[in-house]
Amino acid sequence: MNKKISKKTLTKSFHKWYYGNLTCFSQEHMQTFGYLCAMLPIVEELYDTKEEQLKAIHTYTAFFNTEPQLGAVIVGITAGLEEARAAGTEDVDDEAINGLRAGLMGPIAGIGDSLVVGTVIPILLGIAMGMSTGGSPLGAIFYIIVWNLFAYFGMRFIFNKGYDLGGKAVEFLVGEKGEAIRESITMLGAIVIGAVAASWVSVKTAFTMTAAGAEEPFLVLQDTFDSVYPGFLSAGVIVFCWYLLAKKKISPLKVMLLLVVIAFIGVLIGFFDPNLQY
Repeated sequence: MNKKISKKTLTKSFHKWYYGNLTCFSQEHMQTFGYLCAMLPIVEELYDTKEEQLKAIHTYTAFFNTEPQLGAVIVGITAGLEEARAAGTEDVDDEAINGLRAGLMGPIAGIGDSLVVGTVIPILLGIAMGMSTGGSPLGAIFYIIVWNLFAYFGMRFIFNKGYDLGGKAVEFLVGEKGEAIRESITMLGAIVIGAVAASWVSVKTAFTMTAAGAEEPFLVLQDTFDSVYPGFLSAGVIVFCWYLLAKKKISPLKVMLLLVVIAFIGVLIGFFDPNLQY
C-alpha cells in the first residue's frame, strides 16, 4: 500500500509542534501532549479507520521531553517512520518508534540547550542590549523579530530534514559525529556566555579609607582592584551566581532577589554608590 504524507499535512504537523510544543505542560508529562498533538495530522492522513488511528496515536502517549527548537527534528523523523509503518515498506513498530525518540531526547536536548540557549540567545540578547542604549526600543524590536524568524525557519528546516532522512539521522545525532558536535557547541556556548558577561556585567565599589585629618583617602579599593585584577568584582559576582545556580540549584528568581538584597545593604554601608556610573 503506497501511503505518502502530503506537504500540507507536514506543514500542519510542524505548525502544531512550533506553536504547541509545550501544550498542557506539566512536570509529569512535559512535552508529551505537544508531541502527540503534532503527530495527529500525520496519523489521521495515513490511517483510514478510527481504530487504526487510535492504535497508531497511542504510540505517542509515552513521556517526551527535549529542547523544543532542535527537537523538531525528532518529530520529523518519527513522521517519516510513521509513513513507512503505514505503507508497510519497513519493519517499524511501536517499540522501534518509542525507542528511537527516547534515545534521541537526551542528545538533542544537550545539543539544543548548548546551541540555542547557550549560544544563539545570548548573542542575540547581546546585540539587542547594545541597540537599547539610552532606552531605545530598537533592541527589543530586533530581538523579537530576529529570534522568531530564526526559530520558525530553523525549526521548519530541521523538521523537514528529519522527515527526509528518517532513521538515517539517528546514527549522525547519537554517534561519534553527534558527540563531537555536542562538545564543540558546549565549548562555543561557554565562550559566548563569558563574552556577554564580560561585556555587560560591571560591578564596582565606592569603598575608601581616609586617615584622620587627611583630605584625600589613602585607600581607594576600586583602584586597588583595577591595578591588580581589573574586573575582579564583576568576575566574582558572575562566579557567585554560577555557583548558586549550578551547584546549589537555587532558582534564578531567588538569586536575583539575593543580589537586590546585597546591593541594598552595600549601598547602606557605603560599599556601593548608587550614583556611580557603571
